[in-house]
Amino acid sequence: METMKYKKQVEKWDVFEVEFQGPATGNPFTDYEVTGTFESKNECTEADGFYDGEGIYKLRFMPSFEEEYTFRIHAGFLDSDLEGSFTATAPGQDNHGPVRVANTYHFAYEDGTPYYSVGTTCYVWDLQSDELIEKTLKTLKASAFNKIRFCVFPKHYDYNLGEPRSYPYQGTPMDSSVLTKENFQEYTGRSEGNNWDFTRFNTEHFRHFEKCIEALRDLGIEADLIVMHPYDRWGFSCMKPEEDDLYWKYVIARFAAYRNIWWSLANEFDLFEEKNVEDWERYAKIICEKDPYKHLRSIHNCRNFYDHNRPWITHCSIQRQDLYKSSELVNEWREKYKKPVVLDEIAYEGNIQHGWGNISGEEMLRRFWEAAVRGGYPGHGETYMHPQDILWWSHGGELHGESHKRFGFLLDIMKETPGIGLMPYEKCGWDEVCAVPEESTSQIKAVKEYYLFYYSFMRPSFRDFYFDDETAFEVRVLDTWNMTVENRGIHKGKFRVELPGKQYMAVQIKKA
Repeated sequence: METMKYKKQVEKWDVFEVEFQGPATGNPFTDYEVTGTFESKNECTEADGFYDGEGIYKLRFMPSFEEEYTFRIHAGFLDSDLEGSFTATAPGQDNHGPVRVANTYHFAYEDGTPYYSVGTTCYVWDLQSDELIEKTLKTLKASAFNKIRFCVFPKHYDYNLGEPRSYPYQGTPMDSSVLTKENFQEYTGRSEGNNWDFTRFNTEHFRHFEKCIEALRDLGIEADLIVMHPYDRWGFSCMKPEEDDLYWKYVIARFAAYRNIWWSLANEFDLFEEKNVEDWERYAKIICEKDPYKHLRSIHNCRNFYDHNRPWITHCSIQRQDLYKSSELVNEWREKYKKPVVLDEIAYEGNIQHGWGNISGEEMLRRFWEAAVRGGYPGHGETYMHPQDILWWSHGGELHGESHKRFGFLLDIMKETPGIGLMPYEKCGWDEVCAVPEESTSQIKAVKEYYLFYYSFMRPSFRDFYFDDETAFEVRVLDTWNMTVENRGIHKGKFRVELPGKQYMAVQIKKA
């Protein structure tokens, strides 16, 4: 009987892992298939295992119920299937399960707790030095961020010309000492000097990546994994179809059991020179077939949107297409796609030369509030010049801007929403942005229990309100930049709210 290593007890929605020995000769990444069946009173789940190097094979599972489980592992090199059992216990206080789509346009954890996404982008923070990674985690811990986008593959682009800490494949990279800020765009895709075996993974790269996922999980942060991207000098963006498929299956086998995983098929899919819609649809099919837990799935654009109406896409991951408009279009996207709208790139607070990376902190915060009040979910990024080219947008480290300090205030307001999620409400007036709790056509009421008005760059000195003659409303004035709240008492009928005549104000009105 093969010796197995596994814990006899694991929390619901945590990772149960079985480890056992097998052959290390030949190519274990392609020569053998490892599968497991996990069964309890309320579920029966099949999952793929993977080779983790040095003759070690692993299989992971995320239990969805608090009960006794049995498992059976099958592999071609085993004389007989491996069997065992374990107990899934109650989840801890901060363990709410995976995030799911809820109420059509919004999200909630599997236990029903509403989830309001406040994201950031930090493409290869995971491939930096231990010191910089720890600094990033410390920054995240002190922030309001509950989602972060980052890559499995290293990144080649302006401010990203150095070597990553590791590579996903066994082999050697090209000599990066030839790169300069002037010539780096000449080295893309299959650049000369790279020597990789795309059938053999560097298991240390993936083990380190898992530590980063676990660190985020422990901070309550969703790991929005960018599985493929076009900013590449190593050839990872132009592998053969069978090499891509092997990669996808390996990534899913290793990461799917983590509850805080989201799948982003690509960053800027439309910039890939050697991929087409058939390729993306094939990858999506692999995810849908191989991910037993049905984590959230998206695909991100540069210029042209993917068809977010595709059934496998759970939410829209959007980069603005217009130089000026971003959050203002959330209403339109909600109506078109009938899915949650996540603005993963609405430009970056910073001062670099690129037009996507030099908006002010005030404008970033305005876009955040505008998106939220229109029923969407905004995403942050920061690109301030740095003497060592350590920009948060790619490397992590420390934040130097102003907008991120104010996201916690917005998140607290979002969490006050009755039910799950806000929707845009245009019946109050054409000259203001208003949100009410998300409702279906069967729930429509003339007078809502909650209103949130946002005035962005407008500067009214007062606003008059009227909903009906009977309902009493509690009124609060919010300064979204200075993060102050002024209680303005209880009102009925027609009433006036005095405002300071400055930008970035909001008015919160709820039934008393």
